[in-house]
Amino acid sequence: MGNRMIKINETDNVAITVNAISAGTHVMDDILANEDIPQGHKIALCDVGEGEPIIRYGVTLGYALHSINKGDWINEHMLELPIPPALDEMEFATNLNTDLPKPPVRTFMGYPNKDGYAGTRNILGIVTTVQCVTGVFNNAVKRIKKELLRKYPNVDDVVAINHAYGCGVAINAPEAKIPIRMLQNMVKHPNFGGETMVISLGCEKLTLEMLLDAEYNTPENVVTFQNEMGHQAIMSKIMEMAENKLKKLNERVRVELPLSQLCIGLQCGGSDAFSGVTANPSAGYASDMLVNAGATVMFSEVTEVRDGVHIIAERCVSEEVGKKLADEMKWYDQYLSNGQVDRSANPTPGNKKGGLSNIVEKAMGSIAKSGSSPIVEVLSPGERPTKKGMIFAATPASDFVCGSCQLSSGVTLQVFMTGRGTPYGLEAAPVIKVCSRNDMKNMWQDLIDVNAGPITTGESTIQEIGTQLFNEIIDVASGRKKSLAEQYEIYNDFTLFNPAPIT
Repeated sequence: MGNRMIKINETDNVAITVNAISAGTHVMDDILANEDIPQGHKIALCDVGEGEPIIRYGVTLGYALHSINKGDWINEHMLELPIPPALDEMEFATNLNTDLPKPPVRTFMGYPNKDGYAGTRNILGIVTTVQCVTGVFNNAVKRIKKELLRKYPNVDDVVAINHAYGCGVAINAPEAKIPIRMLQNMVKHPNFGGETMVISLGCEKLTLEMLLDAEYNTPENVVTFQNEMGHQAIMSKIMEMAENKLKKLNERVRVELPLSQLCIGLQCGGSDAFSGVTANPSAGYASDMLVNAGATVMFSEVTEVRDGVHIIAERCVSEEVGKKLADEMKWYDQYLSNGQVDRSANPTPGNKKGGLSNIVEKAMGSIAKSGSSPIVEVLSPGERPTKKGMIFAATPASDFVCGSCQLSSGVTLQVFMTGRGTPYGLEAAPVIKVCSRNDMKNMWQDLIDVNAGPITTGESTIQEIGTQLFNEIIDVASGRKKSLAEQYEIYNDFTLFNPAPIT
């Protein structure tokens, strides 16, 4: 087992190592390792000439920069990146799989809302309009948690949506719509139960009228600092409003609901070569069961889909959905080009140390988390879904920005796959972390919720780990369990995606 290799597709001319192997080790058939090869890295299964393709997942990862011998270690320094798939030549709706695995259950215990998805948590959410209020506001949040929250045992937490937006920005720039939309939708997050508070300064560019619908822009929901007579008056106003909101939230109770009222996000970070073999396919299997049961599941990360976009396009249910996918890819291509980079800027040193040679290899593993369900909708960053089923939410690949975009789109629980390890978490929704290899789980026993590593050793199957993950999602969404990040209160900042100018 120690010398075991994993080959994904019969056309692949490389395999990855389950464990690190030493030079001279017999690994497959008549193949000997010509040099030490780290865990998760690629070994050549045949001779590859200069300029010839390196193939994994049945896809060309790149072209050999020099001749490679059978048994050689193949790493990121040896490949020339291929041209990305053309966006105007994709075929749509040619691979619509409706034969999805059956879920063990079709209901969960959640908090119903008058519209939209149900909550998985009962939270007092407080959204700010501008960074200027943060100092005073953060002190108020400390007081709310210390003095008020314990009086209302049915409320899980108080969450502040702070951000670096609202003023000193080109508020009317075309792409300002993205951060504004994200904040508008966070006000309506399902875990906030329609009782969101809004904290304003009073002179910022992001006005209350721009942020809030008329039903929210009322004295019962908004505190404006410049309308109050000093610090103590501001604090008193916040505390009074918070207590009124907490009283209402405390009346919410969980009830049994169909999974059609659940919205789940999928994201991966700190990926390695095993991510596309174990963790992400397991999440894809769980996702297919969720979709079968009527749930909404959202996957993201434009640069980590770009090289597999033609595969995603075939699963789009219509030309309209497919063209929205192409448009989002084109927008992001131009966004990167404006910064004088391209998708190759994505992989991290950790990704490469974990065996991912380039963004093509990373993307082919990344899309596995979306399973095989038809894609019913494509969202721009921070948009709210209008359909139920599998959705591609076009977001940056940055963990913090992607997570915040998915929150704005309404996810009430996120599943986060990792190979290298990250203590990532979201404050407004629980995060379940899935690791790709046993070594990661052994190192971070108390940070990883689900271990997909046994798939690499043949001890478990994708279907078994996927079912385990499905059950974990239902238990955490229903409040029967807390994810480890939630238990330890490990939370990343809410991070807006703002491609518009700062003035």
